[in-house]
Amino acid sequence: MSIHPSPWPTRVAVAIGANLLFSAAGLAAPGGVPALYPTQAEAEKAAKLHFNCTGAHKMGTQWMPCAQHGGAQGSSHSH
Repeated sequence: MSIHPSPWPTRVAVAIGANLLFSAAGLAAPGGVPALYPTQAEAEKAAKLHFNCTGAHKMGTQWMPCAQHGGAQGSSHSH
């Protein structure tokens, strides 16, 4: 009998790392689209245009697209 390690821990580590990198100040999303915006309205507009989500959420003193952190393309992780 052989035991195969689950790929789940690796997937979680990659997702967490991507979220940390993505939310760091001054970094852009794939394609050069900013991930942080000075106003809620700008973040909501970017959510629809670039992130396949709706809404915005506060990140420190700035705003990020999507109603929940990691909300792009069906993810439901919140912070």
